Amino acid sequence: MKVERTFDILTRYKEQFHKADALCCKQNGVWQQFSSDDYIEYSFNFSYGLLELGINKGDKIITITNNRPEWNFADMGISMIGAVHVPVFSSLGTSDYRYIISHSDAKLILVSDKKIFKLVSMAMPENEKPVPVYSFDDIDGVKNWKTIVESGKQSASKHGHTVETIMSSIGPDDFASLIYTSGTTGKAKGVMLTHKNMVSNFLAAASVFKLQPEDKFLSILPLCHVGGRLGNYQTQYSGASIYYAENMGSIAANMAEIKPDGFDAVPRILEKFYDAIIAKGNKLEGIKKKLFFWAVDLGFKYNPYGENGILYEAKLKIADKLIFSKWRQALGNKVRIVGCGGASLQARLERVFWAAGIKIINMYGLTETSPIITINRTEKGNVRLGSVGKVIEGVEVKIAVDGEILCKGPNVTPGYYKDPELTRQAFDSAGWFYTGDVGHIEDGFLMVTDRKKEIFKLSNGKFIAPQLIENIFKESPLIDQIMVIGEHEKFASALISPDFKYFDDWKKANTVTFENYEELIRQPAILSFFSNEIEKLNKRLSPPERLNRFRLVQHEWSPATGELSPTLKLKRQYIQNKYRDVIDQIYMK
Repeated sequence: MKVERTFDILTRYKEQFHKADALCCKQNGVWQQFSSDDYIEYSFNFSYGLLELGINKGDKIITITNNRPEWNFADMGISMIGAVHVPVFSSLGTSDYRYIISHSDAKLILVSDKKIFKLVSMAMPENEKPVPVYSFDDIDGVKNWKTIVESGKQSASKHGHTVETIMSSIGPDDFASLIYTSGTTGKAKGVMLTHKNMVSNFLAAASVFKLQPEDKFLSILPLCHVGGRLGNYQTQYSGASIYYAENMGSIAANMAEIKPDGFDAVPRILEKFYDAIIAKGNKLEGIKKKLFFWAVDLGFKYNPYGENGILYEAKLKIADKLIFSKWRQALGNKVRIVGCGGASLQARLERVFWAAGIKIINMYGLTETSPIITINRTEKGNVRLGSVGKVIEGVEVKIAVDGEILCKGPNVTPGYYKDPELTRQAFDSAGWFYTGDVGHIEDGFLMVTDRKKEIFKLSNGKFIAPQLIENIFKESPLIDQIMVIGEHEKFASALISPDFKYFDDWKKANTVTFENYEELIRQPAILSFFSNEIEKLNKRLSPPERLNRFRLVQHEWSPATGELSPTLKLKRQYIQNKYRDVIDQIYMK
């Protein structure tokens, strides 16, 4: 059958895939499976229940939850009656929730647990009628989502024909989802996405990932994240089973249990995987340690399809047998493909994972493009490591005179909710969408340089692209996060959040002692250690790009503490404001 609306996936399930483990999650230590029939039944009953509540076509329904099968039942039920799904990150603050609830004109809110319920309750806009809230978990005094399902089940005969009529009236260009961008500056923008936007993108992605009905896919990215949602849809379209990771800390254990054929990630997750592997390598001794890091260095030079020659391939076979096979075992021993997007991925990590037989499919896009614009493939001639691939099917890309990447295609948003002026500014007169990113094209492969707004100029007129520099310095095991600064100054500098776990381990093998991280970053030996590392990495940069000064900070940066967005990107303005005094000291203001 032809899939044109997101909920057409259910019909495809009914006709082609009869699965016992279509959607799975872990509850009380046991993997709970929902079959394809369960999926269909829950979705339809939820749609009937929404009608019984008085929800109409075009109404907005917010979900704030962890990844779980119920998200899908709600998602499909919402879309089947022409309502608009507004998936929101569960890591936002009260003011963000208040803004989204009010701005979206929400008619109903679904939350995962007691913690989110409390935040949402406090976030209800003042002087407005409170929006009804239902929960997925059982919470005393809070309506449970199953009451909607049960109500729908009881009223199926009443609403069945109505839902079928509404579904048949919904076209590909209908408004299906409202996604508030996580944003690294200012208020989040409400991105409107149609069925065509999302469907065209996940169909094209499915043809790249080529998942099979017998495959298992570990879903890690939040479903409210447009990348996580795309992976969710394209996996369902392919008929593969989806297992939702419990949390970021359980990923390794979940992989060992389910042995996935693939998973999704942002660069930060892959960096953490790599750091954990390297930490184990550092604990080896003698010839084992030498062999380990010989294999890693070999992996950094990897190019696919024998491009490095026969001698390299012979060495790689040895490295694979001795070292890389163990990497795959740590990921369940079946992973063959990993979708990665959302931020800039270090090229060396991409190469070493490919060398280890774990193919990272690097891609590029935005919430406004549903999300994929370009993607690397796995077949010869359609992959270039270090790039973000070629355009995905049906999409066009061109580079503006100033280097900005422009995009056009069925995946591009019709605009921003309640903001016609911002919508107008986002497109040129020919309908090309301004991505806000800078890059260039080499032999059909897109190379992304940086965010246009993040590139800055030194006082000597030299332009600095911070992401490229930051990725080089993040190769150091000493550095967890780094932000390059220096706009309108004479030289570039950086704020550095050390890898504190590295120094916790390092402390045991060295004479330097410290009681806390504030004391750590003031130790002369530590500062000298970092200075040597900065000097070494500076040699890979042109003189204007080199870090002239740096300051260590005592905090680990995260979404919870505000320095990172929910998609794990640097919130540069927040960091600059937080460390204004430190920055002033760097430039002696």
